[in-house]
Amino acid sequence: MKTAVIRSSWMEGYGYRLDCSPYLGGALETKILLEKLPLRKDKLHTLTKGFDGGIYNGPKFSRTYVESPEFGVPFVGSSSMLHADFSELPLLSRRQAEGRMLRHLELKPGMSLISCSGTIGRMAYARREMEGMWSSQHILKVVADPEKIPSGYLYAYLSSKFGVPLVVSGTYGSIIQSIGPEHIADLPVPRLGDALEHEIHSLVEKAAELRTKASQRKHEAIAAFAKLCRLPELMPVNKYPTPHLGSATSAQLAERMDSTYYIAPCAEARAAFDTAGRRWQSKSLGAVAEVFIPTIFKRLYADDPTQGHPYITGADVFCIRPTSTQYLMRNVARENRLLLENGMILLHEAGQRYGLIGRGVMVGRTLDGFACTNNMVRLVPHDATETGYIFAALSSEHGTRLLKREAAGSSIPHLDAGRIAAVEIPWPDKSARVQVAGLAHEARECWDRADELEEEADSKLVSALEHRAN
Repeated sequence: MKTAVIRSSWMEGYGYRLDCSPYLGGALETKILLEKLPLRKDKLHTLTKGFDGGIYNGPKFSRTYVESPEFGVPFVGSSSMLHADFSELPLLSRRQAEGRMLRHLELKPGMSLISCSGTIGRMAYARREMEGMWSSQHILKVVADPEKIPSGYLYAYLSSKFGVPLVVSGTYGSIIQSIGPEHIADLPVPRLGDALEHEIHSLVEKAAELRTKASQRKHEAIAAFAKLCRLPELMPVNKYPTPHLGSATSAQLAERMDSTYYIAPCAEARAAFDTAGRRWQSKSLGAVAEVFIPTIFKRLYADDPTQGHPYITGADVFCIRPTSTQYLMRNVARENRLLLENGMILLHEAGQRYGLIGRGVMVGRTLDGFACTNNMVRLVPHDATETGYIFAALSSEHGTRLLKREAAGSSIPHLDAGRIAAVEIPWPDKSARVQVAGLAHEARECWDRADELEEEADSKLVSALEHRAN
């Protein structure tokens, strides 16, 4: 339980609120510190422009989803806005999105995005690839006026250890917590001078551009793999006649008896890989990489961060700049093989077949050293230069279908390490694999470098404010 002693005079600044949230979590200390800084401080609403003054979320609305990109727009929620890759976003009806009630929810580069319902205060900087996407009402948009403040600097401040407590302090509600535009409109923004503000802005912008480039390189790697293996384009799953039908021999049924394993969407993906394998050769994942799933373990956390490894979940590995407040004890992480290493490939091990299960990510510098849940399949390629090729193969529509079809279980399907190791992928000549791998490795490098640049921007801002406070 957290406790604090406050002065009655402090309550005036928080609208005489009697709940504890405005006075705990560092907001009060931050506010006092900022008041002492010998710097000009502007209220947030004076630095924004656009719809409803430049600080807004959206109305509550029932969502109509579609399956064809022709009739829909990518829809970003307060969790998915943190994703490094947006290729799995649902599609909101274009007619609904472009209607009068929701048209202002279209995302534009340079916006600061803040989760404003449920988990409050998670933030992302809208990048070029997000243009044309729509956001949910649970994302608060802050649109900087470029004539008054650089958008990257404003985002760096809001997402820093100074800005987050002030944003979160406006939270209200007991069951589902929320904040609204009015709760952050008067938030003080310290000004550090044009030179430093633009330097920080430039770092944030470069990070955003690298994330867009990373997504492009990943898609190029998948396209290069498909072209190399002459893979036919698969029909979307929703276009197949229903109910889905398939056939299997008695010998095949000896291994798997669940009907979904043999339906047309999966059979066509397998046939395409087999055809490519006959042209080149095929290799099982177990032949080119160590494949394992850590066992279920007891989570023992260290009170001292220096005695543990930061612990993240399967959802965290897909996010930009993953962080953790929990530190798994070092011996637990090592003995259960939970530590992530640069060059690994992770596959989501549990969940529904239409969800994250089978979705992969390459471990780079950002994730290196984290302890990660056992609900992730680990692939450690025998040759590190092959990581990008294997990742591209498994990230293709063909590869994803073949991974998902290996899931077994009625309530919560799971993947099995042995069955994943037995999945065969096309294995062309080394020179051809290197070309595909190079694109995927470049994508991973861009994601890592973007995280580092954003960390540098945060460090410069925090150092500048702390220096002026002393």
